[in-house]
Amino acid sequence: MELLYEDEPVAHDPHPLTQYVQRLVQRVRAVDERRPLLWDLLVTGFFVTAGVIDFAGGGWRNVASNQDVPGPLVLAMSLGLTLPLLWRRRHPMGTLAVMVAFGTVSAGTGAMLQAGLVQLIVLFSVALRLPLRTLGWAGALMLVPLLVGTVRYPRGSWDQQIVPQVWAYAIAALLGIAVRSRQDHTQALVERARRLEVERDQQAQLAAAAERTRIAREMHDIIGHNLSVITGLADGGKYAAAKSPEHAAQALDAIGSTSRQALAELRRLLDVLRDDAPEAAALAPQPALADLTRLIDGVRSAGLPVRTSVHGRPDALPQGQELTVYRVVQEALTNTLKHGGPGATAAVRITYAADGVTVTVTDTGAAARTTAAPDGRGLTGMRERTALYAGTLEAGPRPRPATGWEVRLHLPRTTAGDAAPSAASASAVSAVSALVASPKESAQ
Repeated sequence: MELLYEDEPVAHDPHPLTQYVQRLVQRVRAVDERRPLLWDLLVTGFFVTAGVIDFAGGGWRNVASNQDVPGPLVLAMSLGLTLPLLWRRRHPMGTLAVMVAFGTVSAGTGAMLQAGLVQLIVLFSVALRLPLRTLGWAGALMLVPLLVGTVRYPRGSWDQQIVPQVWAYAIAALLGIAVRSRQDHTQALVERARRLEVERDQQAQLAAAAERTRIAREMHDIIGHNLSVITGLADGGKYAAAKSPEHAAQALDAIGSTSRQALAELRRLLDVLRDDAPEAAALAPQPALADLTRLIDGVRSAGLPVRTSVHGRPDALPQGQELTVYRVVQEALTNTLKHGGPGATAAVRITYAADGVTVTVTDTGAAARTTAAPDGRGLTGMRERTALYAGTLEAGPRPRPATGWEVRLHLPRTTAGDAAPSAASASAVSAVSALVASPKESAQ
């Protein structure tokens, strides 16, 4: 049960009359936006009709200071004070100038037509649409008929004739300024909402592009390495089939286990993309340093001799850094399998120091390679992974007289929760930039 205290404000639904007025105002605005000319014709027609009725019925004589003004002149002044309303939106100052001219004639002749009050509507339009300095000139212009009438036909003290009119002008101008401020505020909110929506869509596109790049990198590492191992095993099994069926059977077994491992990794990666199987993805961890032994054994079974050495005391690294080390070693050995040529050997050296971990992978294969993998994602993916943890990666031919290739990775020491957001953001932006710059290359 919900309790309400006396000092707590209680929200009430708007009054039905308020709701009705709001709906009515919205409908009027909608009609005005769709057919502005129709609305202008209705407003102008109403005041023109009122001016003509005032002239025809002689009502203007009730407030006139001079009742002997000729009828045609009164009719012309009535039309001159109301008909220009039709152009008040497109030319507010021109409309006001015409009305002031007829109003000055009305005040000078003593007719004092009440149609002159229509000038307040034009003053409202000036305050609503034109700069404030123009509003000052409009107010000064409207004082002309007022002063002429006060001088020609004084009634009591001058302040009794001028002050009420000035207050009416001020109220009309302030009302126009208030409506204009509200419209500007509403437009600013709408523009801000539009910009936020555009930024949200752009961020979603950037995040999607970065995620596609990450998935492409993972699939490249998984498929590229395992297929290279399978290719090496298949070639070795083909040559061993004629001389040693037992070794051919071992090669087939290794091909089967490598294929199952690749399928398991792919299934784990694809499970991450599925909304209906988040638990399955969480149960399969990413490769880590403990899996390097199995990785190297698979490369050896594919026919590439690999020597390993570990220096320093192995300390626990963050999971992301362990995955980076694993993928760099995997990519380096895969490139050796692909491009090292016959008789190539490889060596993996891991050094733990106070400033971080250093991994060096060298081989004795052919050194005539480009600094980018043929598929366009090998070394690029390694550099992106390294940049994520503010590390350095060097890849290139070994110094002469040695032959072969060398990949050197250094990751500074961090704790498990010290992944720098700035570095991660820079890596994501770099990944997106690479995807946009060369979409074909990133898709491989």
